[in-house]
This record gives sequence, C-alpha cells and structure tokens, in this order.
Amino acid sequence: MKETLIQAARSALEDAAQQSTQMTERLPGIAAELSAVAEACAQALHNRNRVFFCGNGGSAAESQHLATEFVVRLSSQRNRAALSSIALTTDTSLLTACANDFGFDRVFARQVEAHLKTGDVLILLSTSGASPNLLEAAKSARAQGGVVVGFLGEQQTPLNPFCDYVLHMPSPHSQRVQEGHLMCGHLLVQLVEDILLASPSPEPGSLR
Repeated sequence: MKETLIQAARSALEDAAQQSTQMTERLPGIAAELSAVAEACAQALHNRNRVFFCGNGGSAAESQHLATEFVVRLSSQRNRAALSSIALTTDTSLLTACANDFGFDRVFARQVEAHLKTGDVLILLSTSGASPNLLEAAKSARAQGGVVVGFLGEQQTPLNPFCDYVLHMPSPHSQRVQEGHLMCGHLLVQLVEDILLASPSPEPGSLR
C-alpha cells in the first residue's frame, strides 16, 4: 500500500511538473501585456491611487497574497515605502451582508462603488473568466474610471471585453493557471518596484 501511494505521488508530481514546464516556457509570450500592466500600476501608485484585487476561491487567496506583497514588500533584499493595495475578499461582515442584501454577484462591485476612484487599478483573478461577481466588478470599475486587468486562463472569456489589459495563462489546467497567476503577480510587483525606484521624480508616490 505504501509503495503504491509513493508511486501515485511520483506520477502526480511528474505530470504536474510537465504541465508547469509547458506553461512557463510559454509565459514570455505575454511579456508585453505584463509590462503594460506594470506601467499602469506604477502610474496609479505614483499618483497616489490604489491597486485592488479580487477573485473567488483560490483566486481570492491569491488576491490577498498579492495585495500583501504591494503593501509590505516582495523581498527582504529591497526595503521600500508601502504601496497602497487592497484585496476585496477579506471582510467577511461586508461580504455576507452584501450577499444577503443584494446577492453574491454584487459582493465585489459594491466595494468598487464605495472605494475605487478614477485612476485606480482593479485586477481580477479568474481561471474561467465567467464569474458573475467579477463581471459586475469590472463593469463598475470601468464606469468609475478605473483601469481593469484580467489575470485569466488560456481562452477568451466573458470578462475579456470589460478589461483594459488581459494576461492569459497558457495552460488548459486550472491548477497551473492559478500558479501562473501567482508567478505573474510576483513579477508584477517586482516590475512596479523597478519602475518607481527608477523614477527621476520620486514625489508624490516615492518608494524612497
């Protein structure tokens, strides 16, 4: 039994590694899109605007993870000022009240309507790109002058028309797509830091 389980684990690891390699080898194909999103986020933060994140399930957890990287720091090798970023997935009182009063489709849009200002960035993480609550959030953000970014799966989705920028993860496997989102999110924070630290005029959104 133990040997059977070890073999099953080995096979699963080999399959996952192969899928991950296939995806990561194709990720340089979205370099232009990633750099454009980095420039948009850096511009927003330089102007004292904010970067918001939201998603469902595992993507909710990644939203919180990436917002934290902006606020705290990405690496101990680079100390810098805090960057304003909020995950719209964390306030259970707000989420349950909104779901109860207006329906779950509105849990992110309601927060966007309350907090997002012109020039802010909203990043939506989704493997399907079809979640009604993300579609509603994107519509609200666009209506309020926000920049909307989709971290999505391999295919075109219902969310695409409502995004200013889209990063499609080149994999048909949801787990690998989520891993790609996290990798690109880390790289996004790194690129934003590079842009802001290189800025010749550090005010108003200085990292120094």
